[in-house]
Amino acid sequence: MAGGAKARRLPRAVRERQMLDAAVRSFARHGYQTASMDEIAELAGVSKPLVYLYLNSKEELFTACIRREAEALLAAVAAGVEGRELPPDERLWAGLLAFFTYAAEHPDSWVVLSRQARTQGEPFATEASRMREEIAVYVAGLIGEAAREAHGAATITERDVTALAQALVGSTESLATWANETPGVTAKEAAATLMNFAWAGLGNLMKSERWSPR
Repeated sequence: MAGGAKARRLPRAVRERQMLDAAVRSFARHGYQTASMDEIAELAGVSKPLVYLYLNSKEELFTACIRREAEALLAAVAAGVEGRELPPDERLWAGLLAFFTYAAEHPDSWVVLSRQARTQGEPFATEASRMREEIAVYVAGLIGEAAREAHGAATITERDVTALAQALVGSTESLATWANETPGVTAKEAAATLMNFAWAGLGNLMKSERWSPR
């Protein structure tokens, strides 16, 4: 009996990962307010007091979920781009594809980041905004790199690059949610749709072919 109890002991990091996995699933399906700590404990295969011992409160548990899922998404996007010798358009494509693929393969995670974290007030909205800003900065770097390599790129200001990155990230988030909720839409299809929309306009801007209202 003692041996069996000892065999069931797991490292803290493993237990915490199980709790966060269960919490992400519960928060995504029920929402922050309705999600039950009893259900989270049951899904994780632990007692409710152990969840509180590790993560103190429902608020801290939700915050930990947002941070972990945001870090995983950012890492996935970076992994899709870094360490590969690609032209600027293919680097942007690789980043978009990695984003949509992650959102499609981790739908509960995406619901927590894109919907739950932003609708529950502080401090959760701040965590979601931090993730969005990190992605926007990363995308701005990709756009800036493309601009530096393009003919006439000097016509694109830093403000242009920042604005384009913000617009692209906002479009990516909205399209990822739509793709996840629309049967038959693949991550590659969604990424290609946005790439065709964004790169054509970006290419014109780099050639100083700006649209302006009459």
